[in-house]
Amino acid sequence: MWRLCSIMLLSLSIASRSNVVHGFVTRALTSIRQPFHLFSTTIGTPATSFDDGTSPIQITTPIYYVNDKPHIGHAYTSTACDVLARYMRLSGRQVFFLSGTDEHGQKVEQSAAKAGVDPQDFVDQVSVNFSDLLELLNISHDKFIRTTQPDHKKAVQHLWNVLKQKDQIYMGNYEGWYSIRDECFYTESELVDGKAPTGADVEWVAKEKSYFFRLSEYQDKLLQYYDENPDFIAPEGRRNEVLSFVKGGLRDLSISRTSFKWGVSVPGDDDHVMYVWIDALANYISALSYPDTNEGSDYDKYWPNVLHVVGKDILRFHAVYWPAILMAAGLPVPRRLFAHGWWTKDGQKISKSIGNVIDPLDLVERYGVDQTRFFLMSEVNFGNDGDYSDLAMIQKCNTNLANELGNLCQRTLTLVFKNCDKCVPEPQALTPEDEALLASTRSLRETTGAAIAVQSIQKYVEALVTHIWDANKYIDTMAPWVLRKEDPERMATVLYVIMEVLRYSAILYQPLIPTSANKILDALTVPLTERTFAHLDDAYRIKPGTPIAKPTPIFPRIEVPELVER
Repeated sequence: MWRLCSIMLLSLSIASRSNVVHGFVTRALTSIRQPFHLFSTTIGTPATSFDDGTSPIQITTPIYYVNDKPHIGHAYTSTACDVLARYMRLSGRQVFFLSGTDEHGQKVEQSAAKAGVDPQDFVDQVSVNFSDLLELLNISHDKFIRTTQPDHKKAVQHLWNVLKQKDQIYMGNYEGWYSIRDECFYTESELVDGKAPTGADVEWVAKEKSYFFRLSEYQDKLLQYYDENPDFIAPEGRRNEVLSFVKGGLRDLSISRTSFKWGVSVPGDDDHVMYVWIDALANYISALSYPDTNEGSDYDKYWPNVLHVVGKDILRFHAVYWPAILMAAGLPVPRRLFAHGWWTKDGQKISKSIGNVIDPLDLVERYGVDQTRFFLMSEVNFGNDGDYSDLAMIQKCNTNLANELGNLCQRTLTLVFKNCDKCVPEPQALTPEDEALLASTRSLRETTGAAIAVQSIQKYVEALVTHIWDANKYIDTMAPWVLRKEDPERMATVLYVIMEVLRYSAILYQPLIPTSANKILDALTVPLTERTFAHLDDAYRIKPGTPIAKPTPIFPRIEVPELVER
């Protein structure tokens, strides 16, 4: 039954795109024939209002809180940042990709006490779970920062002293609602049925001595910044949420606590530890050598050409508190903040009480690393909420990876291996149909680059998926298995065209499915030194006469017995 459903879904997919394929082939038939030439017009990514497309850039995940084990949200954010970082590196840009763990706060102190261990020992154990996740998912981060590291603590204390010297911090008393889980203060009006907007429990803090940051002084300055930099916060809906919050009025922010001790000490006042978000947010600059801002430092090289990627639940901290703190310290504000949505499972909110938490380690073990990466990035328009189901995972991976990309590679190389003396074939004169497919291939660099430049990751994936579908349509129409007897030279040309399309597509697929894309490039005999976007050029096409190995499947179909009968 599952096989029948899969075939029906693939047939519907083919039918829905057939008009597009017919259109570009028809246009090509009436066009002037072009030389066999695949090229990359530019190095870098397309310029936007917040990024020139060529300068060094820092890309960050939020640092993950170590109070619990990693879940699908951590995998989602990390993979998204990895796709963006890999794409930009392959385009010739210098990228500093930062991830890490947030290891201070009342929650951590309580969890360590419950486990009967010292807080430092506790975070040492738990932080490894997150670094292991990044390794498992093949995340290419340049640095994994931990907020318990001495250099980070020194940087945070330096930032505090700068704010204090500028009279942006003062002593007062805090009284109000506080969520330990969220590490966040809430006003009475923000509570929903006696809980935080996130659903977390809150507790009343009664007149606790606290240092305050003069956040209220930055309401107009923040609104001015948002107005002058309309693309600072994305997507648009998130920007509107922030504008509404700030226009509603800002209160000075409590930034220290005395009721627990696990945190960075306030300089000159060991009775206080810093509010965890002051500590956590500063990681973005402490990782870049702050307070060393001199010429030649990492800070000088990358800041503020920065892309922060966060979940929508921590948008306020990054869109309001962080810019205000930087303004107060006389430091520039990051250029871009992108807040993505949450995942549900089978239409239900994910929670421990329901028992439907999605463990990314289980996904990788069951389906594979590249399959998990592919699904997470292709299933949801980046920025929106998404729903996970095993059936959706299997359908997407089997259709787009096994049936389309994998099958195209396997049958093309099998025909080459069996009918072209196990060598890359020599192409002859191209037909308009060949040129149409190659023209579409040439456009992929521009199309995918435009999507990546604005973090439209799903559109990047869709451009590649659609193109591989077009290539399957082309090979079905050309039928090289028939040409094998009727016109061997034409067969060789068709197979060579597909090999070049696969080369180009696999190079562009590397940010998303790096291991599998490189397996395809290996099978195509593409040298390891010729796999960047600079090599999307005729000078680097696959050399006719090069021996190829007997092809093996890149993407085995996923067969899960308990889901087959659904």
